[in-house]
Amino acid sequence: MTPPARIRTQVAIPLRFGDGYATSARAFTFEGLVDGGEHLALRLGERRLHTQPGTTLVRVHSECLTGDVLGSDRCDCGPQLRESVERVAAAGGLLLYLRQEGRGIGLYAKLDAYALQDDGLDTYDANLALGYGADERDYTVAAQMLLALGVDRVALLTNNPDKGHQLERLGIEVSALVPTGVHLTETNAAYLATKVRRQAHTLELPAI
Repeated sequence: MTPPARIRTQVAIPLRFGDGYATSARAFTFEGLVDGGEHLALRLGERRLHTQPGTTLVRVHSECLTGDVLGSDRCDCGPQLRESVERVAAAGGLLLYLRQEGRGIGLYAKLDAYALQDDGLDTYDANLALGYGADERDYTVAAQMLLALGVDRVALLTNNPDKGHQLERLGIEVSALVPTGVHLTETNAAYLATKVRRQAHTLELPAI
């Protein structure tokens, strides 16, 4: 059974991205999250959360300072976040921003893993070489946040089937996995191909 959490604060936040796209969000903070992290939910769009036979479009996005904030081209996190905000806002739904840098290993360890990747390891083997799991993310807090917001049935905006499997085990009905776009560049091609090969991400990768 997923431990209960409760809403701590909610506040309106206007959002504007570097390409000029703007929208408004209502941000929620929480008490009782199992890991004690400062995770954030953003309600986007004008529709009620419970629409389209009780299903809410939800993006569960793991924090990536290098991609989300600094625009790093080693991954596709920044473009995925930008795409997700617009799509969730258009449909009406939630974006959960989880403080799980580096697939849950933290910022400094992620940069250590980058150094190993520069020596030839892929993103998963680099984590393992540092003594971490290939992917240490746990989505219990995501389920807690959704339930605190009254959401128990979602269409999940993701290419990662593990997110859906974990949420289902935690009591969230996942009615559909909705893929994001493919944000492929010369510098992240190997990273994306590794996600497909190692964790069955649903990405159709064209040749560059």
